[in-house]
Amino acid sequence: MKKYLSENPFQLENGAVLPGLEIAYHTYGDFRPGKPVVWVCHALTANSDAFEWWSGLFGEKDLFNPNEYSVICANVLGGCYGTTGPLSIDPRNGLPWYHGFPDITIRDMVKAHRILADALGIDCIDVLIGGSLGGQQALEWAVTEPERIRELIVIATNARHSPWGIAFNESQRMAIAADHTWRQSRPDAGMNGLRAARAIALLSYRSYEAYQRSQSDESWEPNVTPRAASYQRYQGEKLARRFNAYTYWALSRAMDSHDIGRGRGSVRKALSRITARSLIIGIRSDQLFPLVEQQHLARHIPAASFASLDSAFGHDGFLIETRAISQLIRRFREAPVTQTTIYPVPYEN
Repeated sequence: MKKYLSENPFQLENGAVLPGLEIAYHTYGDFRPGKPVVWVCHALTANSDAFEWWSGLFGEKDLFNPNEYSVICANVLGGCYGTTGPLSIDPRNGLPWYHGFPDITIRDMVKAHRILADALGIDCIDVLIGGSLGGQQALEWAVTEPERIRELIVIATNARHSPWGIAFNESQRMAIAADHTWRQSRPDAGMNGLRAARAIALLSYRSYEAYQRSQSDESWEPNVTPRAASYQRYQGEKLARRFNAYTYWALSRAMDSHDIGRGRGSVRKALSRITARSLIIGIRSDQLFPLVEQQHLARHIPAASFASLDSAFGHDGFLIETRAISQLIRRFREAPVTQTTIYPVPYEN
């Protein structure tokens, strides 16, 4: 992992100012002239090690490999993996920000990415890719700097975060706030609430079919915890071991802010600014970012193609169905594409 440090004030969209900026990032492969640059925007609880959490799409033997591509992924602003966030030290008082960390937006995240790209001398991004929150960042960047992005690939995302998605996020924050430790200024504040929040989130990430397949019990047994109940607790504990409630709060609120049409006339007008050749991928079982949202993107981005795939994993399919996604991206990059071409992919067990 590498670090970019700036002592210049960083102004947020809401007018608040961070006294400096630290960005943690990973690079893969050398950045020699003529080698295509792939920039990965990560999702809510991921980090900048894309080869770890998106293996199957990124790796030595995968579609985007460091021998053919120069790959970069940066931790988001507000995160907990090295980029300035709520547990970072406020240099003005020498203490962590905790609850004092200002609200951030997707545009603030992209602004930080742009600063890093400038510092690294990356004038052109050949492929900008992201799913979910990462897709929201990629769309915002493609609208903000259309001249910098050649190809845009977004998966399971939208142009504006929906009331349904905001309601899920608020429910998770309510779980955090219900933890009696949440208002205490300490690194582990709200961790029981975070465990519950993750369990709530998982219901939106997966599908009925996914739970039927993986968490069903053969029969009910007295005094035995059902598999589905144990699974929810396991997932909550798993996140708590690597994350914190302050970051979860900050990033979920940033997701709620996502609206590429804000201050640009409308969502349609904003999407019309995108000049990148674009592939929009949706997952048919995704209940958090349903297909209608990706279809809307494909209809209004001028050079866009739409593809959908079947998956039993719902929204999490963008992380799991890497073989099908790789197939779609190869077709898209190899063939001439007309607007909103549909590439269906059959379900694979």
